[in-house]
Amino acid sequence: MRILLVEDDADLGPAIARALRAEHFAVDLATDGIDGAHLGETEAFDAAVLDLGLPGKDGIAVLAEWRRAGRTMPVLILTAREAWSDKVAGFKAGADDYLVKPFRVEELVMRLRALVRRAAGHAAARIACGAIGFDTQTGQFELDGLPLKLTAFEWRVLSALMLRKETVVERLDLLERVYEGDADVDSNSLEVIVGRLRKKVGASSIETVRGRGYRLTADGKAP
Repeated sequence: MRILLVEDDADLGPAIARALRAEHFAVDLATDGIDGAHLGETEAFDAAVLDLGLPGKDGIAVLAEWRRAGRTMPVLILTAREAWSDKVAGFKAGADDYLVKPFRVEELVMRLRALVRRAAGHAAARIACGAIGFDTQTGQFELDGLPLKLTAFEWRVLSALMLRKETVVERLDLLERVYEGDADVDSNSLEVIVGRLRKKVGASSIETVRGRGYRLTADGKAP
């Protein structure tokens, strides 16, 4: 899962980014409304965390711009503004959730996971595909009921495939959601990650669709 964080506070922004990365999210941080608006319109994200009082361009203007451009990613407004009028303005502009500072990082993480899950069409918190289970509230994967130990990159790939299980996920789409925008990506890195995942969940659980990408299927066998 790749998150766009638009936050101008020099201490809070990096702190949130670190906390989200510790939960395996890929995070791109923008520190003003102009850069945030541009990233949100040109890059692929699973969700955005957006402050309102931003330099360059206000958060409400950024959000309205994204929605006019047809960007449908879930957006969580994170702000110190707690007046009802500010919340109404945020939701009218197209926000999906609203969290007031100060906040607990654990709550932010759970709200983001829920937003991404619902955007992918899953109402229930738990998703299963064959022997593989995914608790979207805790971020924990299981195989036959036992916890799976995954690296951050493996978690991002498997979560992207699980959220769209039995559907082909394009290779470029996976790459965009696994790596942050400034990452130096090796051309074979995705294949390496998928290869490691197959050893953990069963080679036949992740199908290669030649010329397109990968599909997670319940027809696969656990290792």
